[in-house]
Amino acid sequence: MNILTALLAGLLFGFGLLVSGMANPAKVLGFLDLAGIWDPSLAFVMVGAILVGVPAFWMAKRRSLSLLGLPMQLPAQAAVTLRLVLGSAAFGVGWGLAGFCPGPALVAIGAGYAKAFGFGAAMIAGMLVFDLFERIKKH
Repeated sequence: MNILTALLAGLLFGFGLLVSGMANPAKVLGFLDLAGIWDPSLAFVMVGAILVGVPAFWMAKRRSLSLLGLPMQLPAQAAVTLRLVLGSAAFGVGWGLAGFCPGPALVAIGAGYAKAFGFGAAMIAGMLVFDLFERIKKH
């Protein structure tokens, strides 16, 4: 049941990305191009996500179990650290250069966008490098 629920949630998320145009890097880059022809539609998608997310997190914080009866897993740390800031900056630079972030990149790969395959390969390489550094740091 949990796998089916995860699959349905992922499909709904991917469908939402396609409908909103967020799997199209030109749409994202149009939002980030403040000096050119700015496309504000991503701002509306973000506001919509915030309007859904804030009440959902508010409810989730008050629960010990999810609607499926699983333990609620929310981030334990809320502090802004150098690691968080650097990671966010790297994410933002990659997003600005490619027009993709991980979720939309996976949707774009599924839709067959050639540019998304290169981004996906770079994303996986970045994850592997991060994992390597984490393993070195532990030893």
